[in-house]
Amino acid sequence: MNDDAQALMPRAREENVSIIAGDRILTFPDLGARALKAAGGLAALGVGEDDSVALMLRNDFALFEANIAAGMLGAYAVPMNWHATADEAGYILRDCAAKVLVVHADLLPQIVSGIPETTRVFVVPTPAEIAAAYHVTSDAAALPAGRASWSGFVDASAPLAVPPKISRGSMIYTSGTTGRPKGVRRRPPTQEQMDAVAQQIGVLWGLLPDPTAVILMNGPMYHSAPAGYGMSAIRHQLTTVLQPRFDAEDMLRLIDKHRVTHMHIVPTMFVRLLRLPDEVKRKYDLSSLRNVTHGAAPCPPDVKRAMIAWWGPVINEYYGATETGIVVWNTSAQALHKPGTVGQPVEGAVVRVVDAQGKDVKQGEIGEIYVRAPNLSDFTYNNADEKRREVALGDLVTVGDIGYFDNDGYLFLCDRKRDMIISGGVNIYPAEIESQLIDMPGVRDCAVFGIPDEEFGEAICAVVQPDAGSNLGADDVRAFLRERVARFKVPKVIEFQDELPREDSGKIFKRKLRQPYWEKAGRSI
Repeated sequence: MNDDAQALMPRAREENVSIIAGDRILTFPDLGARALKAAGGLAALGVGEDDSVALMLRNDFALFEANIAAGMLGAYAVPMNWHATADEAGYILRDCAAKVLVVHADLLPQIVSGIPETTRVFVVPTPAEIAAAYHVTSDAAALPAGRASWSGFVDASAPLAVPPKISRGSMIYTSGTTGRPKGVRRRPPTQEQMDAVAQQIGVLWGLLPDPTAVILMNGPMYHSAPAGYGMSAIRHQLTTVLQPRFDAEDMLRLIDKHRVTHMHIVPTMFVRLLRLPDEVKRKYDLSSLRNVTHGAAPCPPDVKRAMIAWWGPVINEYYGATETGIVVWNTSAQALHKPGTVGQPVEGAVVRVVDAQGKDVKQGEIGEIYVRAPNLSDFTYNNADEKRREVALGDLVTVGDIGYFDNDGYLFLCDRKRDMIISGGVNIYPAEIESQLIDMPGVRDCAVFGIPDEEFGEAICAVVQPDAGSNLGADDVRAFLRERVARFKVPKVIEFQDELPREDSGKIFKRKLRQPYWEKAGRSI
């Protein structure tokens, strides 16, 4: 048996360690055996080193099987956003030259016309708990006639009989806020790098040394952080509970039921949790929680403070990106001491804040953030080496974040460079406005962005999702903000929508909100 499969075998004192999804359970011995057979089957199809195996799957057993199997062959697992259209999915499948696509049955129709003829397709019937969460009919969840079953393929395959290759991990495609998404293709790491990264993130996330940890996974694993968190939990043989779709009260129920100790979530989930009625919050026992990690977006200080008051000092934050890994870390104590900070650089990381000429700015001054993470192998953008060079400053890279260090060496984020609004020559950071607006009574969520303006170049637009039954108007929003931000930061345009376009992580698709404004002006974003 090879090392990757052996790593999935349960330790003697943990015979009940498994992955739990609704009423289904997959033990680690079974996962190890299925991953070995999946690797053998993929190898027989010609999948090898540096090839790609695409995964359009919600968090399900098959995702882990295929991901691990690809790693054994030295191939890249390519998780795909399950909201993708046929055009968007087709682009990624062609760009990564996917030899195989594993897809949930209900997701296949939306992308089928974009699948290249050279990509072999295996379908996973949509499990009952996922079908219920997404209102998928039984017909749509079933294996389509004439399509190859992933489970049948695995069952019929012989286990991989050769030593595994060095795992390349996942090739995550960035969100594509401007233009097509880019695949972050990391070079094969050395064994020393793999061990060092596993150790560091295992300690930061609290997964090591904690063999008794119980993980709740609810973030979509087509995002890099949930993917890394979920795969780390599996490789460390930790009981893992899969929530089919984020729901605030259901999360509390699962924490109580399974005595969950560890989670990775995002700030939008905090907001939804805090807005639950007090009687619902008191209904569930959350005392098992030991380490809750969040990132992916700035967290308003008031929200962070309220969550720590509710759950205790178990909440930690990181700053990083698909390209960079974790470079900054922040504990509950630091968050309370320095409201709004994302923390201080982790051991071995280099973080610089620079001006337009690439020179370090003074402490307290805003600039673009460039970083280098410890231990990670270098990366390029798949088929786009020139775009990799565009984000480099020596051996550091940027993902376009803007921020500053305070006098004590704590990093604060202002916004993404691409999201910054330049109105009348003044730089305006939407995240600052959003962090105030989210606290307004009657506001469930919001997004702030720049739109074309003939006089000032750009104007501020806010799209607000009000609470059900709220009678908020644009004048109410402006009056609220005028007391909290400078007048030039008050949005010129305010719109209301019952639902904002978002991913399952809760992250808002700002591009879909602002794109109509720019298209109307005959300009691209």
